[in-house]
Amino acid sequence: MTASQLDWYLQINLKARQLRLLVALDDFGNLKQVADISHVTVPAVSKALSELEKGLGLQLFTRTQHGLQPTAYGECLIRHARNMLVNIHHAREELRAISSGTEGKIHVGVFPAWTSVLLPSALSLLKERSPGTNVLVTEGTIQTLMPDLSQGKIDLLIGRLPPRHATHDVEELELLEEPLVLMTGPRHPLALKKKVKWSDLRDYPWVLPPAGSQLRDPLERILEQHGISLSNNYIETLSTHLIRSYLHMTDAVAMMAAAVAKDPVQPLSVLPLTMPRLMRPAGVMWNRSRNLTPGAQLLVSCLKEVADQL
Repeated sequence: MTASQLDWYLQINLKARQLRLLVALDDFGNLKQVADISHVTVPAVSKALSELEKGLGLQLFTRTQHGLQPTAYGECLIRHARNMLVNIHHAREELRAISSGTEGKIHVGVFPAWTSVLLPSALSLLKERSPGTNVLVTEGTIQTLMPDLSQGKIDLLIGRLPPRHATHDVEELELLEEPLVLMTGPRHPLALKKKVKWSDLRDYPWVLPPAGSQLRDPLERILEQHGISLSNNYIETLSTHLIRSYLHMTDAVAMMAAAVAKDPVQPLSVLPLTMPRLMRPAGVMWNRSRNLTPGAQLLVSCLKEVADQL
């Protein structure tokens, strides 16, 4: 491989279909599967890969018993291929929006606790001001959505802000200082008491955030400070809909944002126990290396306006 050969191929001859081939080979690691989804033959996929490697003068994959494995060269090019395909997709969306007179599409990620607090009102306000701005919402955890934000798969990420040291490539806007509270169903024995002590929690099952989630370690620390060990009687989930329904059906205790308890259809009871500030405020995040589209900027302003009114 010469530097001039590599430069020429990358700048002049590299095509979008080859980028898609790289990503597909990395995702599936199998020529036959890539051929099936591409509606071509296995020899055609093998030939396309060989031509790409020959053109670059680099070996991108090695064949193993477990399928194709990218080399260091392959991993580098695949990472950039994913980013380039995302940018091509965004360009296509914006061009379609311009040609149709709409404002384009925003891809939004949201943590489960905030699907019913900030986002619905902000989306309603967005649609009032720009009906042609469309939004794709993906619900997930910090482990799944932060990589999507870094890779450009989502434009905005809404939820409780992670520690600052974990967001070096992210811009953020604080929106809402929503306290965490312990809550139960309205007919729970502790909900019927005027005074509740921390020790009263020992006899009840729990709904816990999954291990490794933002809320799990802070919850365990505060319970340990009050001499409470979590029993083996618990379920783990971040789904506010499941938690709300489960609390209404059982004597379980859960920790969630206070606004969740205010649901008019399935109201919950907040236990009168003072919780310290365990987490950062809720906010919106975006990748600082990617410019926000006008539609995304408008949604950020709608989120800020809704949060200021809460």
